[in-house]
Amino acid sequence: MAGPQAPAGGLAASPYVSQDGVPAPAARLSILLVEDDVDLAQMLVEFMSDDAHAITLAHDGVAALALLLEQPFDLVVLDVMLPRADGFELLQALRRRSHVPVIMMTARTAAADRISGLELGADDYLCKPVDPLELMARIRAVLRRTQVPSRETPVEPDATALGPLRVVPSSQRATLSGVDLGLTAAELRVLDMLVRQAGTPVSREQLTELALGRSLEAYDRSLDTHVSNLRRKLRRAGEFANAPEASLPEIRGLRSFGYVLTAGASTPGPFA
Repeated sequence: MAGPQAPAGGLAASPYVSQDGVPAPAARLSILLVEDDVDLAQMLVEFMSDDAHAITLAHDGVAALALLLEQPFDLVVLDVMLPRADGFELLQALRRRSHVPVIMMTARTAAADRISGLELGADDYLCKPVDPLELMARIRAVLRRTQVPSRETPVEPDATALGPLRVVPSSQRATLSGVDLGLTAAELRVLDMLVRQAGTPVSREQLTELALGRSLEAYDRSLDTHVSNLRRKLRRAGEFANAPEASLPEIRGLRSFGYVLTAGASTPGPFA
């Protein structure tokens, strides 16, 4: 069931990404691959091991959850259709405990299934059959967005704010009136970009490329799902903080273009 064990340090370890965004040869990341197809799993293990990653393998949801409780990982690659506990159940249980990046793989082509994974906290998804080269590219893209600075490296002040909303990418944290929003890495990246461009519409193409690390494709609704999650979490935090709704930042949609973050719900404009 299990392959090489994860190195000590887990999520606290830096992925050591070079300036061009490609992991340096010395990088050794701990990745959990959860896939019940033994042949596919072995092929993916070989590809990921060639990239100098330490791979742990599980073939069902229960075994995967046990591993996640025993040791930390830098990233999880998670199939949806698994025996004993499916990928959605495992992701839901994982998100109660960790913000570790998760890439889901699914043979289901319906948009509703992919949206379900994103709403539960997945950072990205791939449809089967999986191209191993594309999977490796997605892994590198997710790690570029979610890498944790080394403890020995001084953290530069990178917090951004809009009213009661504060985003600190270096600590992977966002708060509204002091209430932690509990964002996934992808959600935090989208919100950080919107805060930095507050009051200025940002196109869906820009948000997808810079925040999600890939080009926008036709019928790709993952960005919209992340925005929907952000709106829900902002509302929930506002309610918890008993903040007046009109004073809270709001993500508004601009038809056929993208999104803009405004300082309050009462801000006028041609937004959807």
